[in-house]
Parts: sequence; structure tokens; C-alpha cells
Amino acid sequence: MSNLATVQDIYAAFGRGDVPAILDRLAPDVRWEHWPDGSGAQRHGIPWLAERTGPEEVGEFFAALRGLEINRFEPTAMLEGADSVAAVIAIDLTVKATGERFRDDELHLWIFGADGRVTAFRHFVDTAKHVEAADARAPA
Repeated sequence: MSNLATVQDIYAAFGRGDVPAILDRLAPDVRWEHWPDGSGAQRHGIPWLAERTGPEEVGEFFAALRGLEINRFEPTAMLEGADSVAAVIAIDLTVKATGERFRDDELHLWIFGADGRVTAFRHFVDTAKHVEAADARAPA
């Protein structure tokens, strides 16, 4: 299976809510949201953009997504390289704790090992939108 097909399968599993199928595609030491100096979202404690290592911790990412209402999640383009896939995702999210909603385009970067498993993943997002929505005052 190509890396592109694997990413397409991962997004299909996400749409079904099948987290075990996603975690099965990850290397045992997968690096999820690892940034050289941490990201702004990590410095602000945004739980769905936290750094994680290994499938068990990545499972915590999917648990953190329960704090969001996903109004739209649509892959609109994908590009495949030798060991990577970049996916453009149109999103529309509401942070449940604050009621703040925002829309954006994200870039998801998937890196693969020789065995076809995901070894690294990063969200490239408008960090300010995530921070502002998560830090907004909760509705009265």
C-alpha cells in the first residue's frame, strides 16, 4: 500500500471514529507534534496539539479531540513525496468549553518509515486561532 493510500485510510478511519485502526498504522515510537522548540499551541497548553510519543500517547490526542465539536473536517488536497504525505484539511471547529468556533485550512504532514508505518506527524495550523478559541471566556 502506498503512503498516500495509508493516509487516505487513516482519514476514512477518523471519519468512522475508528481510533484503533489509526493507531495500528503508527510506528511504536511515532513522534506526534514534536517541534524543535515546541509550538505556540504547546506553550499555551492546547491539549489537542500537545507533543506525544508512541501510539498510546497518540490515543490521548484522540481523547483530547472530545473537547472539540468538529463541524467540518475535509481533506481537500494531498501531495505524496518519497517518505511523506502532506494533506490540506478544511476545518470548522467549536471548542466545547468556550463555545468559540473557527474555520481554517490546516496542513497535516505525515512521515513514514520503510515499513510503511507513520513515524512522525505534525499539524501546521494557525496557532492563534486555536489559542484564542481555547482561552476565550466560557459562555455565561
